[in-house]
Amino acid sequence: MTSSNKHPGAPWRNFYGRVKGKTLRPSQETYLEEDLAKLSPGAVDWDVNPEREKLDMQAMFGGKPVWLEIGFGGGEHLVHQAATHPGMGIIGCEPFINGVAMLLGKIRQAGVENLKVYPGDARNLFDVLPEGSIDKAFLNYPDPWPKTRHHRRRFVTQEHLEPLARALKPGAEFRVATDIPDYVRQTLEEVPKAGFEWLAEGPGDWRAPWGDWISTRYEQKALREGRTPHYLTFRKL
Repeated sequence: MTSSNKHPGAPWRNFYGRVKGKTLRPSQETYLEEDLAKLSPGAVDWDVNPEREKLDMQAMFGGKPVWLEIGFGGGEHLVHQAATHPGMGIIGCEPFINGVAMLLGKIRQAGVENLKVYPGDARNLFDVLPEGSIDKAFLNYPDPWPKTRHHRRRFVTQEHLEPLARALKPGAEFRVATDIPDYVRQTLEEVPKAGFEWLAEGPGDWRAPWGDWISTRYEQKALREGRTPHYLTFRKL
């Protein structure tokens, strides 16, 4: 366990996930050195923005609607969305630096230019997103924290959902994909408490993926291991 903040004036925020895995390849180190700073959404971390001044969303994407992916893993879905929806600006947030490096390689390969990347804790980003500035948010295969005593570490708790809800516009869509039945249960309990409504009318609405979905490596692993994906769609009230 570490804190997601390094600034003395910052609140203590427990952070339990990994931030570094196996040694990066030389090409990935190059991506981080050459590309990451250029893709920054602006001053997010407490050491560079202790006053928590809000990001300039107009300057970031030239007035485009802005989407947010929380925990983008290896970046497949994020790059796919950026390529499929060039009229949108998309911010990806991921603290695991190996995933960030993988994403940067995919961005180079795809040549997409409507992405920004924050390599850190989503709660720090929520601090500086203007209220009602995000048009859509994605949470795909989040860390399940399967042990009961660890459920409070999941993203679908009010500590994360309330600031997310503040950042979303009224009517904004929030998508959650997971293969863990208990995560589905907790999501359906907690997300409405934060000011969302679940849009499902029948089983097909959570069994079938969205029209612009791309199956990620995490989903493929789940399918190989016999787990069933669930696709949950909420709307910010």
